[in-house]
Amino acid sequence: MRTILKLICKYLFKLRIANLALLSFQGPTIILPNHVSFLDAVILYLFLPEDVYFVVNTAIAQRFAVFLKGRNCIAIDPLNPYSLKRIIEVVRNNHPVVLFPEGRITTTGGLMKVYNGVGFIALKTHATLYPLIFLGPERSKLSRIKDKVRSRWFPAVQLFVDRPVQLAVHREKSFKAQKLEIRDKILRALQNALFHAKQHFREADNLFDLLLMTGEKYGMRSVIAEDISGRSSYKRLLTGSYVLAEKLRLPLESEGRVGILLPNSLGHLATLFALFYLGKTPAIFNFSAGLQNNLDYVETAALKTVITSRLFVTKGGFQDLVDRLEQKCRVLYLEDIRDSVTVTEKFRGILQYWRRARARYQLPPQLILFTSGSESRPKGVMLSHASIMANINQISCVIDYTPKDRLLNALPMFHSFGLTAGTLLPLMSGVPVFLYPSPLHYKIIPELAYDRNATILLGTPTFLVGYAKYASDYDFYSMRYVIAGGEKLKDEVRSAWQDKFGLRILEGYGTTETGPVLSLNTPLFYRKGSVGKFLPDIEWKLAEVEGINEGGNLLVKGPNVMDGYFLYQQGFVPRNEWYDCGDIVTVDAEQFITIRSRVKRFAKISGEMVSLDMVEQLARQCFGTEKNAAISVPDDRKGEKIILYTTKKEAQKQQLREYIGQARQNMLVMPAEVIVLEKLPLLGSGKTDYVTLKADALKERETDVS
Repeated sequence: MRTILKLICKYLFKLRIANLALLSFQGPTIILPNHVSFLDAVILYLFLPEDVYFVVNTAIAQRFAVFLKGRNCIAIDPLNPYSLKRIIEVVRNNHPVVLFPEGRITTTGGLMKVYNGVGFIALKTHATLYPLIFLGPERSKLSRIKDKVRSRWFPAVQLFVDRPVQLAVHREKSFKAQKLEIRDKILRALQNALFHAKQHFREADNLFDLLLMTGEKYGMRSVIAEDISGRSSYKRLLTGSYVLAEKLRLPLESEGRVGILLPNSLGHLATLFALFYLGKTPAIFNFSAGLQNNLDYVETAALKTVITSRLFVTKGGFQDLVDRLEQKCRVLYLEDIRDSVTVTEKFRGILQYWRRARARYQLPPQLILFTSGSESRPKGVMLSHASIMANINQISCVIDYTPKDRLLNALPMFHSFGLTAGTLLPLMSGVPVFLYPSPLHYKIIPELAYDRNATILLGTPTFLVGYAKYASDYDFYSMRYVIAGGEKLKDEVRSAWQDKFGLRILEGYGTTETGPVLSLNTPLFYRKGSVGKFLPDIEWKLAEVEGINEGGNLLVKGPNVMDGYFLYQQGFVPRNEWYDCGDIVTVDAEQFITIRSRVKRFAKISGEMVSLDMVEQLARQCFGTEKNAAISVPDDRKGEKIILYTTKKEAQKQQLREYIGQARQNMLVMPAEVIVLEKLPLLGSGKTDYVTLKADALKERETDVS
C-alpha cells in the first residue's frame, strides 16, 4: 500500500526529490523540514523510513487522530516544557525524529523563527541535523498562504535534502545563551538549505525565461509593473518585449552588446527583456555620471548601438550627450521603433507570446553595469543572469515578501541596487513594482508611497533623509520594510524614521560586482549599526591592511559575484577567485558585519593610517552639518595631506582644530585645508562624488606647483 501511495503522490504532485540518499540514521538524528503546508508531513511519512518518529502538536494530533493511529508520533504541548523530555529520550535512543523547527505553517512561503526548544533538543542530544526544504506545497489548497499565487489541489512539489550539519556552541556561555546561539545557527542552516534548494530546482538559465515562468505562476494578467505613464501585466510586458525583439532582430543581428540610455520606466523593462530574448548583452548607461563617462561607455564595452527615448532626452536635457554619442555609434529611439512596427512584426511578436517562446542565446546571458574607475575612467561590470538570479534567491531566503506587497523603486536601474533588488526581484517574485524615474523628488515619492499603499521602499540614506524631511507622518503608514544601502546609515537617519514613522530601517551592504547584495539586516537577524549577516552561500575572509588594527579588507566569493570587468582600452578582464570589496570590516562572533571604512578612504600621513570617515565625523560634530567630504592628495612633506570640503559657510579651520583638541583626538586627523563649497557634488545614487573632488584638488595642486 505504501508503494502505491508513493506512486500516486509522485504522479499527482509531479514530485521531484533531490539528495534523499544523503539521509543516514547512524546515531542521534533530527530531520528539520520547513513547514509550508499539511502536505509536508504526508510526503515525509511516505518517503522516509517507517521507524522515523514525527513530532506533532497536541491539537493537530487530536484533529487527525484517525490518520495518526499506529504511527510513530510524539504529541507535544508547546506550552509544556516536559514535552521536550520525551523527544530527547527518543533521539538519544537513536530513533530519527522529524521536527518542524518553525512550529507552525508559514504564511509567506519563506522561513519563520525557530523556537528555542529546538536548540535545547539539539544541545542535549548532540544529534546530526538534516535540513529539508519543500518547494511547491505553499501553492496547495492545504496551505495557509493567501496571495496571488493560484492555489490548486495538486501543485508541483520539490523536496530537497541538504548536507547534514552538526552544530557547536561556545561552552563558556550560559546554557540560555547556548540555546539562543544554536537556535540561530539552525535558522541559518535552514536559510542555506532553502537557497541550495532554489538553486538546484532552478528551471531557467536566463532572466527572460524566468520572467516567462513567473508570469505562468502568478497569472499572465496580473499587473506587475507601473510607471507614471501606465501599468503593465506579465502578458503586456512579455508581448511588448517579443514585438520589440522582432523589430530589433535584424538591426542588431551582428552585435553582441547594446547600450541602453533610459530612466526607470515600462519602456526600459521592455527594452531589457527584448534584448534578453535576443541573446544580447544590455549595457545600461549611468546618465547621471556626466558626459565624458557616458561617451567612454561606448568604447569601454565596444558598443555599436545605443537605445534611448526622444522624450527622455528632451526632458532630461541630454541632447548634447546624444549628439556626441551619434558621432561614436548608432542611436535608436523607442518612439521611432514603435511607430515603424509593421502588422507582420506585431503578429510575429504576439505569436511568440502564445507559443511561450524561450530566449535565444549561445553564450551565457549577461548584462553590463558601469562603475567609476580608479582614474575617472569607467569600468563595465559584467554580471551573468545566473549571478543575478542567485542574488535574488539569496535575498528571498532571509527576508519574506509576497505578491501582497507593493514595492516602490525610485533607484535607477543603472545601479545594481535599483536593478536587482528594486526591479528584477519583484518582477521574478510576483510583487508589483512602481518605477519612478528619479529618487531626488523628495516631496513626490512619499506621496506615491501613500497613494499606492507601498509596503517596501529601497533607498540610500541620503535619499531617505530627504523623504523623511518632506513626508507627512502618515505617508508611510502601509510600509513593512524600508531597506537602505549604498552608503553608511547614520544614527540620525535611523532615529528620524523611527521617531516620525515608527519604522526600523534595515541596512544592507554590497557592491555592483556582487549582484549587489552581500549582507542584510532582517527582522530575524538585526543589529543596530551593523549591515547584518552574509547572505547564504557567500564565503568571506579578511585580509590584513597595514596600519589597521581592527578588522581587515573584505574578500568574498559566491554564486552572485560578477564574471569580470570591461576596462577602458583593455577589453574584458575575468575576475579573480576572490573579489576584493575594498572595505575595512569587522565580523563579530555572531557573524554580524560592521563596515569601518573604505580601504581608499584612508590617508597615510607620516606613516600613520588616518580614516577620512573619522575626519568627516569630527567635522559633522564640530560644524553641525552632515555635508562634509574629506579627501587625501599627495604631499611632499608627509606623504599625503587631508582636504576637507564643507557646505558650512561659517566653517573655520581653527574652529575644527580646537574641537579636535578638546575631543582628545590625534591631530593627524586635522585637515591641511578646509574649503567651503555651496554644495557638494553628488553621484546618481546620492553619494558624495569623491572622484570629482579629488580631481579638482589635484588640478589645483598642479596649478600651484607650476
